[in-house]
Amino acid sequence: MSEAGGAEERALLEALLELASRAQLEIRLLSNASARAELAPTGSAACRVGQKVWVVLAPDDPPRHHAQVVAEALARFRSEFLEAHFVAPAVREFIDRAGQRPA
Repeated sequence: MSEAGGAEERALLEALLELASRAQLEIRLLSNASARAELAPTGSAACRVGQKVWVVLAPDDPPRHHAQVVAEALARFRSEFLEAHFVAPAVREFIDRAGQRPA
């Protein structure tokens, strides 16, 4: 992957994380130490815990996968928020594509 491609992926991830924060998703980036603990998640994922939605990002997953997981969580759990707020076209397109993937 080129430096420009990596920068674009990081920018997309940052935009998605900011949007997720505004949409009140609980984002947790595991530290390397906690990711290696017994019974720790082995990959990035999202789930509902009571009324909250948690997105857990594993440190070994690449930024593109983190972006995919955050986008899927936004599409699945916060579609009303997305409809009511401006989202940059490239970010919205990525979320829409992520939301169409089979769960």
